[in-house]
Amino acid sequence: MEKIQLTVGSEVTARIDKIVSESNNEWSRSQVQLWIKDGHVTVNGKVVKPNYKCNDGDLVEIMIPEPEQLDVKPEEMNLDIYYEDNDVIVVNKPRGMVVHPAPGHVSGTLVNGLMAHCKDLSGINGVMRPGIVHRIDKDTSGLLMVAKNDLAHESLVNQLVAKTVTRKYKAIVHGVIPHDHGTIEAPIGRDKKDRQSMAVTHENSKEAVTHFNVLDRYKDYSYIECQLETGRTHQIRVHMKYIGYPLAGDPKYGPKKSLPIEGQALHAGLLGFNHPRTNEYIEFEAPLPEEFLSLLQLLEKSR
Repeated sequence: MEKIQLTVGSEVTARIDKIVSESNNEWSRSQVQLWIKDGHVTVNGKVVKPNYKCNDGDLVEIMIPEPEQLDVKPEEMNLDIYYEDNDVIVVNKPRGMVVHPAPGHVSGTLVNGLMAHCKDLSGINGVMRPGIVHRIDKDTSGLLMVAKNDLAHESLVNQLVAKTVTRKYKAIVHGVIPHDHGTIEAPIGRDKKDRQSMAVTHENSKEAVTHFNVLDRYKDYSYIECQLETGRTHQIRVHMKYIGYPLAGDPKYGPKKSLPIEGQALHAGLLGFNHPRTNEYIEFEAPLPEEFLSLLQLLEKSR
């Protein structure tokens, strides 16, 4: 069990659940409230309620409980594998599939299918996310690289940190973008008003950079390609909303009225990286799924 200490400053007069959740953008407020109720968070050595208002100099101790060990089982799936050797797998994930298990969702994920496909996945991310180097959202389709051993995992993660991995996405957004290309450079962190969402913010955030090119324009919509320089949670979805062109179909960041698609119109179509053992640059491209193509055909008719 990991122990973390925080000292409340004189400028802070907020609730304990708010202070703790905002101290780490990986912790949701609801998760912190459960920790407080279970006695994992104390103030000056005493258990408090989630609505306790902190005072100047309060010592907050957080005992992060060990993650629940879930029984993640292999499941036979018809995976769309683009490349595989002894070190790495490149797989094309369909929209609607979750990448890895989580509490309350331990089956039907890409990890379940990968575990049935091969026995040698890297263990750096633990039993819940074996081999997973990066993620794409449930309703985003496209290419992912998966590590089959720890050497490959470390190499691929280092390439992501060094920003040498090529990741290009196709997307349909609301609005007609007047300029042909642009760069969005705006930090992303947890949304203060909704801890389940991300937002552009300068508090408890990380650098985020997205480049985009307009591929076509339609009535009320634009078809774009985005290239990630960083890989923050929901980065393209948050950045496009930030500049006023939210993704079509996005249930979290887009308008209620949109194109007929369940979830955001976003496809991770191109992935390139240096092979972790040979250092040779390799690149893969996955075509747009049928549902995405149908939207473009619908937009073409509305010109």
